Amino acid sequence: MRKNICEIIDIKYPIFQGAMAWIANASLASAVSNAGGLGIIAGGNAPVDMIRNEIRKAKELTDKPFGVNIMLLSDNAEELAKIVVEEGVKVVTTGAGNPGKYMDMWKEAGIVVIPVVASCGLAKRMEKAGADAVIAEGCESGGHVGKLTTMALLPQVIDAVNIPVIGAGGIGDGRGVAAAFALGCDGIQVGTRFLAAEECTIHENYKDLVLNAKDIDVVVTGRSTGHPVQVIKNKLARRFDMLEKSGASKEEIEKLGTGALPKAVIEGNLDEGSFMAGQIAGLISKKQTCKEIITEMFEEYNNIISGLKEI
Repeated sequence: MRKNICEIIDIKYPIFQGAMAWIANASLASAVSNAGGLGIIAGGNAPVDMIRNEIRKAKELTDKPFGVNIMLLSDNAEELAKIVVEEGVKVVTTGAGNPGKYMDMWKEAGIVVIPVVASCGLAKRMEKAGADAVIAEGCESGGHVGKLTTMALLPQVIDAVNIPVIGAGGIGDGRGVAAAFALGCDGIQVGTRFLAAEECTIHENYKDLVLNAKDIDVVVTGRSTGHPVQVIKNKLARRFDMLEKSGASKEEIEKLGTGALPKAVIEGNLDEGSFMAGQIAGLISKKQTCKEIITEMFEEYNNIISGLKEI
């Protein structure tokens, strides 16, 4: 029997907020946690003192559990691995690497460890390494994406491991929640919908792009570099496309993206910013509080479940 993810973390709803670099700060994470989900502060490549300050801000804003995401290939990973222990963080999610060398330290501190995975093989390795659960993320998600769709990935990962599986990628309303649970998930992770949250501090230009996006307005850039990223179409995305079609080098393509995310998040630069978003951006049409988003999603889910008929 799998453990209940809500009981493991002590949250009301089995929903995680995605760890979006430059976006998932104390304001957003605490609001999600206060609404009954698991808010997550994104470590990214940010200065470690900045992340420590965000952790402390979150503690002031909520008495509920929240997490920190650590990208294990980042230069700050070693220091962040220690900071989450020092600051008493309850949950750590990880990406881009194997958290094995930190596992004993985190476990001794009572931290729940939940890596993000994009394949069954990686999910199995994380379970063997001592992970408490995994987040299986399909290629419908925003930002850095894998190869498998959520629909194909989730049931295979669920069959491959005995720990809870959190479904991510393309989930933005109650229908997505119902689909994830029907596939066997123990919880869900949502990123793109929270971009439109009142407590999300991104530039208004970013929010407007999400709110006005159509179903075909999200594209993947950087496939040729081996680090594909899903974004909302703009001049920068078209420049990526032109460079890739011209056979430009990996270095030239990656240079184009340097600093593009903060240009989107902080400056709202519509031409040069990288406006990361998932394929469900076209579903989002209104600003809401995190509490309203979570409540609405699970009310929709309950209505769907009660309306299903046996065949």
